[in-house]
Amino acid sequence: MLYLDSTMTWAHVGTVILAAFLASFVECVEALTIVLAVGTTRGWRPALTGAGAGAFVLAVLTLAAGPALRRIPLPSLQLVIGVLLLVFGMRWLVKAMLRASGVIGLHDEARIYAQQTAALARDRGGDRVALLTAFKAVILEGLEVIFIVIAMGAHGLLAPAAAGAVLAAALVILAGFALHRPLARVPENTLKFAVGVLLSAFGVFWMGEGLGFSWPGRDLALLGLIGAVAVLARLAVAVIKRRSNMRTLGTAMQGAAIALVLVTGAIHFVDAPSSFGDATYKGVLFVANGIAAVVAAFGISRGRRWASGLGILVAGGALVGYVISRTIGLPGLAPELWISSPLAVLSLAVEAACIAVLVQSARSMRYRDAQP
Repeated sequence: MLYLDSTMTWAHVGTVILAAFLASFVECVEALTIVLAVGTTRGWRPALTGAGAGAFVLAVLTLAAGPALRRIPLPSLQLVIGVLLLVFGMRWLVKAMLRASGVIGLHDEARIYAQQTAALARDRGGDRVALLTAFKAVILEGLEVIFIVIAMGAHGLLAPAAAGAVLAAALVILAGFALHRPLARVPENTLKFAVGVLLSAFGVFWMGEGLGFSWPGRDLALLGLIGAVAVLARLAVAVIKRRSNMRTLGTAMQGAAIALVLVTGAIHFVDAPSSFGDATYKGVLFVANGIAAVVAAFGISRGRRWASGLGILVAGGALVGYVISRTIGLPGLAPELWISSPLAVLSLAVEAACIAVLVQSARSMRYRDAQP
């Protein structure tokens, strides 16, 4: 029987296994496409050697990182990983939402396979190029899975997270080599949507845990968070589809970026009076954060590149300041409790999401500017 400590339930473990399984399944499908292209074009020996070497490196990274995480205090680890999972999950979820709404094209494994096969056929680098191509594919796709496995499996759940990932990898490998063609019919975007929902919900849950917040129903609250994130994401897809002028990724990201950066600024405006009571400079920083958020939102609405950078500074600076105030303490102030009010949890969640959306928004602006 799988060992569970007093803070873990099957709802918690099930979420970990499912997230690791789905993430691994998606990434393995993408890696398999390239390995198959290498094998059919250059031979299976370099393809399998490169893929095997990549899998070995990923396994070593997982085994090395797991024990190291156990040395970090659980609340601090939960908070840091929670923020990272939320940012990572939002990145998956935003892309899946945009693909589901038709703003950007779906991931086409058959087309990628044809492109890789054509490129390898033209290249005359021999087995070395084939081996490196397969190795790079496994490493690049596998690193995301490794992060999810390590993050979700920290402090006692590494085994079930790894089991979910290994099971997915085994299924993809068996199916791919039985069919000898890419798994183009896999509903990849649906799976990415599910992974994004799971990671985002788990990130919010762990942020609350790290801040000392007691979730109603304990680990069962995960199910409520997953449902809430899924519903909000589906509503967002429906809204995007209804906008007839929604033709580019930049348009879709712009509204989300403006909303999140304004909420970030509003939270600091609301908390500014009490911050002046702590220290004058702290209150000034809170007001400056709110003003900068308004300026950034205006700049984003006008399509200015600097605005995304300012928004990232607003949200990122607030996150860094929060961590400092709870660890070593701000200048002249003692360290505060990790969770001082429900507003603190909301602020951290919004700031993490804001950074993820603003990074994607900046990329969208560069793509739009590059269009003729």
